[in-house]
Amino acid sequence: MIRIGNAPCSWGVEFADDPRNPPWRRVLAEAAAAGYRGIELGPIGFMPEDPMELGEGLAEHGLTLIGGVVFRPFHDAAAWEEVWDASQRTCKALVAHGARHLVLIDSISPRRAPTAGRAAEAEQMGPEEWAGFVDRFRRVAQLGADHGLTVGIHAHAAGFIDFEPELERLLDEIDESLLKICFDTGHHSYAGYDPVAFMKRHVGRISYMHFKDIDPVVKARAVAARTGFYDACAEGIFCNLGKGDVDFRAVRQILLDAGFEGWCTVEQDCDPAGPTSPVDDARANREYLSSIGF
Repeated sequence: MIRIGNAPCSWGVEFADDPRNPPWRRVLAEAAAAGYRGIELGPIGFMPEDPMELGEGLAEHGLTLIGGVVFRPFHDAAAWEEVWDASQRTCKALVAHGARHLVLIDSISPRRAPTAGRAAEAEQMGPEEWAGFVDRFRRVAQLGADHGLTVGIHAHAAGFIDFEPELERLLDEIDESLLKICFDTGHHSYAGYDPVAFMKRHVGRISYMHFKDIDPVVKARAVAARTGFYDACAEGIFCNLGKGDVDFRAVRQILLDAGFEGWCTVEQDCDPAGPTSPVDDARANREYLSSIGF
């Protein structure tokens, strides 16, 4: 009952207006050719917001739209209109295609970028700032719920939900009926924590998975050098699945033991101008997951 999808970020698509992005139709075609039957929306505006146009593209390649991500500065109160607009548009797009998952990510903050992977050094919000931060997540989670979507929080390197204690604090402050977890194995490792241990404690709240592996040598170098997130992506910090420090066999067993059903999406963040072929990586990742029973 576990299905495997992929996402436009595996083709280097992080921002809708990046001129280096591949055409959206190419992403769909290559994802299907690599053996996937589901795809994420990518940043709102990358794929067409016209339901008929995107629907035709999905149908042409036999793909299901799985969900979408709001990767915006939840940490910045002044950016609320941007966050809310992206959230509304993403919800509308997902509902139009019967997608289930709305994923919320606090985007990279200059205040946290130098301390990705350095939990002890990371700047923390004061009580008032944190309360506003949580409230913005709660409001968008309610928006998603009002659209019939399952909403998950996703920790991300260099944002203010990066390290395990921050993620668990947020989960304590927003009711589980409203906010679940989109668990990203690679970002959890990047932050310096054990993804398998976290999953054992919280699998009951995990509604959606992002499969990402991480090269421990590149990670150690990036953390030590305070390398920026996108520079680390360009250096290959997120390697092909099974080549890094995430134990995907253990991940699979936890999901099976918990009776997890639904989508697990490969997300191999990369440089859109990088040296490797996204479709080759996507195919290798699908083959690896099949080899261990996914």
